[in-house]
Amino acid sequence: MIKNYLKYTLLAGMLFTAVSCGQKGKSTEEKSTSDSGVVAEPKTDSASASTPVASNNTNRKAASVAEILARKEVPILCYHQIRDWKPSDSKVAKDYIIPVSTFKAHMKLLADSGYHTVLPEQVYNYLVYGDPLPSKPVMLTFDDTEANQFLVANEELKKYNYKAVYFIMTVSIGRPNYMTKDQIKKLADEGNTIGSHTWDHHNVKKYQGEDWVTQIEKPTKTLETITGQKIEYFAYPFGLWNKPAFPELKKRGFKAAFSLADKKDQDDPLFTIRRIIASGYWSPKTLNSAMNNSFH
Repeated sequence: MIKNYLKYTLLAGMLFTAVSCGQKGKSTEEKSTSDSGVVAEPKTDSASASTPVASNNTNRKAASVAEILARKEVPILCYHQIRDWKPSDSKVAKDYIIPVSTFKAHMKLLADSGYHTVLPEQVYNYLVYGDPLPSKPVMLTFDDTEANQFLVANEELKKYNYKAVYFIMTVSIGRPNYMTKDQIKKLADEGNTIGSHTWDHHNVKKYQGEDWVTQIEKPTKTLETITGQKIEYFAYPFGLWNKPAFPELKKRGFKAAFSLADKKDQDDPLFTIRRIIASGYWSPKTLNSAMNNSFH
């Protein structure tokens, strides 16, 4: 489902500009080509899949980079808008807009197939300390603060006792069609993870000087004030990253960062954890095939 790069870049720029100007726009993520691989199914146990596992990692020995790279990947899905398509939606945009009935079918497929949702802390502890995960783990992530993620997706997830990660772009909080502070707080209180997705979706590869304050530090403080919780996980806008970003994120308290379907960095895989965009075109069968082919 990877679209033409130039078409996507044009779409992303148009949508990013609309959000930044306060219009009813939609910023999107850039797709990268993923390698095909074998289905990853990490260690199993009887732990609840939807409840984050509290862990005291003091004095625990962390895995080496080689050990982290060798661990099987946890399937991680990325969603954006959950709404029915409009005649004005372009073919490219429909990759990022999943009709409500399709989203519900995706969640039913996961539940019927025995998948259990996990959260970033569980994935981090699995990668770094080898902690066990539930059978058939999957992480559900939602980018860009869309209100339909709270109104539609969260309600659907509750049917299966599923939890998710919501990567918040703070410039849009409280704007029409985006989540409010109270909704974000409620998601956190219900056991979901709130992560950072910058202030206004600016490309991390272009950050200089004060950009780290504007795009990372201030939004992180905003989210911590809203949720009353520490914000430790980050998703790159458009999935784009570079090595200079890693130390900047680390010194601001982030434990891991999520990209899209490109290859992991071989020196710092925790800051390039892979996800795939769950396309609005995908049937449940296609979703299942994409998960099987994308994670190894």
